[in-house]
Amino acid sequence: MSSTPSSDEDHPGLEFFRGLPHAVALGMTAHVMQDGHAEMSMPWDEKLVGDPESGVIHGGAVSALMDTCCGAAAMCHPDSIGGTATIALRIDYMRPATPGQTIRARAECYHTTRSVAFVRATALDDDDDRPVATATGTFTVESK
Repeated sequence: MSSTPSSDEDHPGLEFFRGLPHAVALGMTAHVMQDGHAEMSMPWDEKLVGDPESGVIHGGAVSALMDTCCGAAAMCHPDSIGGTATIALRIDYMRPATPGQTIRARAECYHTTRSVAFVRATALDDDDDRPVATATGTFTVESK
């Protein structure tokens, strides 16, 4: 994650993402949304646990974090003029997130066309060397 999170003035979309009902329900926090890059986090919470015996957070919560972060990266790409929607998102789960640890997502919009943004992302917990999941996706955009 960035050592100096962006303020809401850096990109108006930060405040928008902080107000999404699913993001609020999952405890997501938007940290960076600038120049096609987004960073968000979601704290571990017992209500998000998918396996009560292990305490591992449900993959659906991780998926929602990654989808939201990817959408944020598409929205804030310099060639985009606003909203977005997910066209397709592939998530590869590499390991269970460590119980009790915040999950962080980093996404990069690396290419856009007139109507499609191409994004890749990584989800991490406290172990930066071993991703929890990776994602690639396409999102709708309106170009300038």
